[in-house]
Amino acid sequence: MKKVPVTIITGFLGSGKTTLISHLLRNNQGKRLAVIVNEFGAMGIDGELIRTCCENEEDIVELNNGCLCCTVQEEFLPTMLELMERKDKIDHIVIETSGLALPKPLLHAFNWPDLKPQITVDAVVTVVDAVGQATGEICNRELVQAQRLADDSLDHETPIEELFEDQLSCADLVVMTKADLLDAAGFEQVKQIITKELRTGVKVISAAKGVVDPGVLLGIGAAAENDLDNRHSHHEEDHANGHDHHHHDEDIQSFVVDITVPHTPESLVAKCIALVKTHEIYRIKGFIDVPGKPMRMVLQGVSQRFEHYFDRTWKQGEERKTSLVIIGHELDEAAITLALNAAVSDN
Repeated sequence: MKKVPVTIITGFLGSGKTTLISHLLRNNQGKRLAVIVNEFGAMGIDGELIRTCCENEEDIVELNNGCLCCTVQEEFLPTMLELMERKDKIDHIVIETSGLALPKPLLHAFNWPDLKPQITVDAVVTVVDAVGQATGEICNRELVQAQRLADDSLDHETPIEELFEDQLSCADLVVMTKADLLDAAGFEQVKQIITKELRTGVKVISAAKGVVDPGVLLGIGAAAENDLDNRHSHHEEDHANGHDHHHHDEDIQSFVVDITVPHTPESLVAKCIALVKTHEIYRIKGFIDVPGKPMRMVLQGVSQRFEHYFDRTWKQGEERKTSLVIIGHELDEAAITLALNAAVSDN
């Protein structure tokens, strides 16, 4: 029985996974791709963006009930079995994990008796935000380091830092995105930092705007589910040592803010940047209803770097509204919601 290859796209929040997959779908070279999108939060931004790149709605599956590594039994396995019922129409499956998900528990799931005969993990592709790594913005490290200096007990790595290392140690290929925003020396410095966390022989490539040849991403043939012992995991070490804490910290949260006051994209970005400076916010993303414009605007933010662009026309009967997903650590939801809904004149 021919096995269906699966590519797992992992990487921290805002690293560029959705952009990479969107480019892959638009340039699929005739391959029939099915995509599973997993998000940390109830509002499916990534799935909505990917859906605009796919001809067949049936080929996009959204899982928004928590990280896949935490819901393998309840969500992932049934979803994969459903896809297998029509595997004659699928050439390759792409899984976008949540930015807070561990890839290794997912790899273990591919050895489940009902899946293993039908599926193989072609590769784990880890996406790294080159700029965020260079500046220390990944995981809002400046704020974390300030907390360490103020508290001597915080001398160990945070769960988020360990998560980032686990995502790298599981990789068969690393894609460093936003590489066009660094000079050659800066890129090489980040590449050397990343390479130290990788297994021998794992390639590191660069990408701008998610542009990577599909032939590079698909067809690696790693059979990663058969190579679990060579992929280091802090989480598994903790379990082996009798520590049963959650891998991404129970104080990490996600919530949606519906913004009811009128904002220009620029004023909204200014408010978001101000909030990132005072709260441990990892990611802000969502849609903006720009008054007088027929098209929906996408807002994407990592640390203090934001971009906004129109992606498509609002559909007939679709509710036009501005909504943002906020993801971070020990966030004051009420204060953040209040700040985002403050009048523009307060800026």
